[in-house]
Amino acid sequence: MKYINDPRLIGTKLNAYPIEEMFRQPIQLPFTLQQYEPGEIILLEGMEMKSLLFLVEGKVKITSSIETGKSLLLRFIQPFSIIGDIELIRDVPVQSQVKAVDECMFIGLHFDYIKKHEMDNPKFLHILLEQLSYKLQTCTTASRVNLLASVENKFASYLLSTISPEPDTNFGIELKTSNIKEIADLLGTTYRHLNRVILSLSQKRMIEKDKDSIRIVNWTALEEMSNGIRYK
Repeated sequence: MKYINDPRLIGTKLNAYPIEEMFRQPIQLPFTLQQYEPGEIILLEGMEMKSLLFLVEGKVKITSSIETGKSLLLRFIQPFSIIGDIELIRDVPVQSQVKAVDECMFIGLHFDYIKKHEMDNPKFLHILLEQLSYKLQTCTTASRVNLLASVENKFASYLLSTISPEPDTNFGIELKTSNIKEIADLLGTTYRHLNRVILSLSQKRMIEKDKDSIRIVNWTALEEMSNGIRYK
């Protein structure tokens, strides 16, 4: 992670999203701009969080650890999303692991400033409520999928959540096969079982797999298999 001291860039990012509109102070707010590289850990479960983070560029993966030491996938997020609302309101350590999927940028505002100036601001609290209710909805969906859905259903949902049909989008149109072991862990299955699922989907001409990547070839069939569920 690195801090970017570029007032013009911060201004550009602030203008792109309704961040400043949340706050009522007439003074210039002490925002920071943070950048993370693809694959970089942004937050670990249990660590102390000091700033509210607004995702303004890139995509992020949210996971939750389980007793076996593995992690389960909760959701992917993209701009405009807020990280740290639960930690701010409940005064608790970080609740989930947050990892950059591609290059990400966050605008941060320190908890101390928010607690001093904004915790009785109705507009700010209303937006936090919207964010929290959406997280509850997505976590409930993820929990239901992780507990009840088959590996085929979960993998279809994962593919449709991460692979874009448009070549110029951030995720691209392919999934690198080097990530299969990690994906199996996130979906709560084994590497061997997931490989069997991939082989089955390939034989059904829903996906194509080569040595380095997986490509969706039948979006409609995969949509049906996913039951409309997305990790986002």
